[in-house]
Order: sequence, then C-alpha cells, then structure tokens
Amino acid sequence: MKSKILFFMFLGVLGNAQVNRFFYEYTFIPDSNNKEDVKKEIMLLDIDKNGSNYYSHDKFVADSIGKAELEKQLKAGGGSISINRREKPGQVSYKVTKQYPDFKTYLFRSISMDKYKIREDQKPEWKIMPDKQKIGDYNTQKAVTKLGGREWTAWFATDLPFQDGPYIFYGLPGLIVKIEDATGSHKMTLAGNKTVKTMASEGELQVPDQVKVLGMGGKEIEVTKDQFKKAWKAYVNDPSKSMRELMMKNGGENNTKVAFKVKTADGKEISDPNQVFREMEKRTKEALQKDNNPIEPDLVN
Repeated sequence: MKSKILFFMFLGVLGNAQVNRFFYEYTFIPDSNNKEDVKKEIMLLDIDKNGSNYYSHDKFVADSIGKAELEKQLKAGGGSISINRREKPGQVSYKVTKQYPDFKTYLFRSISMDKYKIREDQKPEWKIMPDKQKIGDYNTQKAVTKLGGREWTAWFATDLPFQDGPYIFYGLPGLIVKIEDATGSHKMTLAGNKTVKTMASEGELQVPDQVKVLGMGGKEIEVTKDQFKKAWKAYVNDPSKSMRELMMKNGGENNTKVAFKVKTADGKEISDPNQVFREMEKRTKEALQKDNNPIEPDLVN
C-alpha cells in the first residue's frame, strides 16, 4: 500500500503542572529595508519549578487544533487525509526552553523538514545600570548586554522573583519586564500574567502503518550553533534539496509514494516535480530576502 506523507508541525503539550504564565508582546521588523512593516506576536513564557518554556501563542493554538483534526480524520478512516492551513498559524516558529537551576538553555528551530535543538552556550553577561523606570505596574531597573550579534537593553523587576525572561535571556535579579535591541528592530514587553494549570500530557498519536507524519513526534537533531549555521547555509544555497531527496524515494522502500502540489501567485496549480521545485526555490529566496533582520544575526550569518 502506498504511504501518504503529511507535513505537520506542532508544539508538544507541556506536562500537567501549575505554572506562572507571562504574556509578552513581541514587536519586530523582519525586513530591514522596510522598517514601516512592524509585526506583532503574543509570546508566552511559562515558568515552573523545573524551568521555563517560551513560545508563540498563535502557533501553539494552531498546532493543537491541527493535531486534533488529524486525530479525528485518522479515527474516521477513509482514503485521504488533509490538514488545512490555520487562519492564524503564528509568525514565530521557534521556541526556547531553560532548565533550572543551571539555566541550561535550548533554542528549537526548523530548517525545511528538519527540526533542530540548539544548545545555547553563551550566558548573558549583564551590566546593571542605576537607571530606573516604571513600566506598567512594576518598578524596573536597567541592564545591558551583548548577545547573538545585537546590543540589548533590559528592564527587570525585583518584585517578580524570577531570574528569567523572554527568548534566551536570563540571569538578572528579577523577571525581565521589557527588552529591546539597539536598533529598535526587536522588542519584548510584558503585557500580563496569570497562574495556569497546563493540560495533562497526551499519549503518542497512533498512526496507521500506511501513513507517515513528518514533523510530528520524534526527537530533534541536537546540534551546536556552528552545526546549525552550516545547515542553514546549505538550505539557503539549495532550499528544495530535502524535498528532492524525498521525491527520489518514490517507489522505493515500502513502495513509498510522495506527491507535491503548489499554487503559483496567479492561482495556477502545478504538480510536475521540476516545476514544483523551481516554484519552491523562488518562494523561499523571496521570503529570505524579506526576512533579513533576524533576532540573532550570529546564528544565520
């Protein structure tokens, strides 16, 4: 029987525990040549006694709904399975975890179909300044650091007894309430918080032998920053390589069958592999040109 290969990404559900959830408004400028185009995303920082998780709210919701749809279709049976694109899939795909008490930090990112777990080996070195500022309900103090190819200014509140913060930032004597890079391209501001009980951990989705789901479950490829940079450079030079390799498996082991279809900008559907790959390369390179202002330039340059 021919295998159906689905492309589906989602965030794992956290274990059942009580956590302090902090909501950050993340504003960023993806294209340095178009500074008027400012994006916004609500990010969540979940903190419990074991560590923290930082991720996009919209992406988490979209992935959870997508997983539920897939489970429903698998249980119903039938000859075809489809995953529809969510209306708000989330603009930020990465997530960050920190493990207490040593703050072992990992950044999770994807390149094409591969998922990576990148160990953050550089600890933020802060210089605490005398400046103080009232931000929302919190009295904060200024601190500065250099990290990931940017200069950052943070404002932390000792009233919030967490030495943590958004993204890969931590190590101040209070939660980071606001942090912004020197160019004003990336800013994270605390917008609210509450105590929540996370959903109970769900078991592995049972998928029939004839269906393969890529990007769901399994372990990420653990790499150093240098290894990730090498993989990123290879992707930029040849964006459709992974798809071509998958296509070459047609009729191979287990009689796997892979098919791709895409629509061009004018709405025309194409399925010829060579045309599909050319269209994918074109789209990827256009997207990369407009996404030239990453939060960590040192990671992709």
